[in-house]
Amino acid sequence: MTIGQRRKKLEELARDNGLSDAYTTSLTRLKAQKRNRAELGLKALMWVLHSERPLRPEELGGALGVEIGSPDLDLACVPALQTLLSSCLGLVTVERSSSTLRLVHYTLQEHLLSDPTLFHSPHSTIAEVCLTYLNCTSVRDLSPILRSAPPTMPLLEYASFYWGEHTRRGMTENVKALALRLLDRFDEHISAHLLLLRYSCDIYLGQYSIARGPKGFTGLQGVVFLGIVEFVAPMLEIEKCDVNVANNTWNTALAWAAQTGQEGVVKLLLERKDVNPNQGDTKYGRTPLWLAARNGHEGIVKMLLERINVRPTIPDNENQSPLSIALSARHYGVARILEEWVNVSSDRTNHGR
Repeated sequence: MTIGQRRKKLEELARDNGLSDAYTTSLTRLKAQKRNRAELGLKALMWVLHSERPLRPEELGGALGVEIGSPDLDLACVPALQTLLSSCLGLVTVERSSSTLRLVHYTLQEHLLSDPTLFHSPHSTIAEVCLTYLNCTSVRDLSPILRSAPPTMPLLEYASFYWGEHTRRGMTENVKALALRLLDRFDEHISAHLLLLRYSCDIYLGQYSIARGPKGFTGLQGVVFLGIVEFVAPMLEIEKCDVNVANNTWNTALAWAAQTGQEGVVKLLLERKDVNPNQGDTKYGRTPLWLAARNGHEGIVKMLLERINVRPTIPDNENQSPLSIALSARHYGVARILEEWVNVSSDRTNHGR
């Protein structure tokens, strides 16, 4: 009747190899629940199992309250925590130390993952929920420069951070349609702001101007940052934009892709005749080659160097060349590649060293 007794029993079952049968029995009972409890319990298990980080109860409640196709959120559809937990028949519990939800035992995760038929396309389902949430009228109406998500929208942060990851792992036509709707006027959406705020402390992604908000962080910039290769071509076609325009972190789309190691995206962008591979960011003067060298992305360094008009020795504003920064960062594989393309003795950047 208590959590302690339940854990003790689970440990006994684990020692006796009886956990699999116990879990199978529990899942059978869960599926046999009346009304909507079975569906609610299975959805909760799916989210706890496949979420990118542990969820707080209010986040999971918000997710389970989303109705796909609905134009706005309805708080009356959010299940109570006690209802949610009871529908899971003890298989999901709240971790007291972190106030997040988790499976009752680590062996339950192994058991659930061993049955590929239990959840149909979980990442597609989660992506649809996240994107439906972000496309809701009440979310779109939020100011794009809020510092945090409103308490009435507990799923907003998770959806903003992870819809791209779930989309990459569960791409469907419906997910694609929902994503393209979100990416339209992305630089006016609160989710773009929250995403940039999360990474604003990363100096290699550029300093994010909070006062300006996500202005300039277009749909193209968003999908490049999130690494969703399938959306790059559609966004280039839809936006008909200048691919060499820098966003509000002073980076171009090619620079974002180069510094974060997205070879597929870099390849797509380099196929365009109008992309300028030598363009440095507007604050530090760091070219895509410089950024790729600094972060050790050998494949991207090779791709950029093979572009006919790439200049391999352009330094940043602190007078460090791609070769110099690769050596400073101890990326010796990158340095060896650059060594074949530059005259090392004449590469007197980095203050002439």
